[in-house]
Amino acid sequence: MPILNVKVGAARSDELTSQIIKLLAEITAGILGKDPAVTAVAIDYVDPRDWFAGGKSLAEQDKSSVYFDIKITDGTNTKDEKARYVRAAFDGFSKILGNLHHESYIYVQDVRADAYGYGGQTQEWRYHHPSA
Repeated sequence: MPILNVKVGAARSDELTSQIIKLLAEITAGILGKDPAVTAVAIDYVDPRDWFAGGKSLAEQDKSSVYFDIKITDGTNTKDEKARYVRAAFDGFSKILGNLHHESYIYVQDVRADAYGYGGQTQEWRYHHPSA
């Protein structure tokens, strides 16, 4: 039941949004094993003139960039899985956006099961009540 908050330093388009959703759905399910039915994604686009890396705007550098964080329940993925996920996300965004700035960030947050949930129930509660 992860949630992904994505910021993209590029011009918004429906096609780009579709490509991002497809990439994130595939790698989040394929690498982290998360159920797409309870995965949420929110995408914000930032004008490249308003995103700065190394003191210059992306527009000045003719670059794109991405920052996203994904919140997952602590202990549900290994370090190796998370490292593969970060690599696959960076590579995927490089293909989608082109000319991706090296200063693009992916942050996998391990959140305690008793402090995180959806539908009014924590993940800890779900663990103890699997049939509910």
